[in-house]
Amino acid sequence: MVDSAYAMAQVPNGGGSGTVMTQLLFFAAIFAIFYFLLIRPQQKQKKDREAMLSAVKKGDRVVTTGGLHGTVVGLNEQTVTLKVADSVKLDFDRTALGRIVTAPGSKEAGH
Repeated sequence: MVDSAYAMAQVPNGGGSGTVMTQLLFFAAIFAIFYFLLIRPQQKQKKDREAMLSAVKKGDRVVTTGGLHGTVVGLNEQTVTLKVADSVKLDFDRTALGRIVTAPGSKEAGH
């Protein structure tokens, strides 16, 4: 009998719709925060890195991700040949380049 009384009780209008909308706004706000603080900066860094890797040319002084300094003496789509000392040339995967230190003819270091 008590169960049927609870079943017959009316729920006030709009009792659940406000909380659903609040939750949706909350999740949208969290997604926006993640997008602007994590996803977007990573996309920008990736784009900048791809631009740097495609701009590498012969004569550039570079540093690999392992910390090896050298001068680019040859390159193709996949690999880069670095001269690290007299008559010492090493082949690296292009993605192993960390940064360009100086380009030929430039005075400033590029990061």
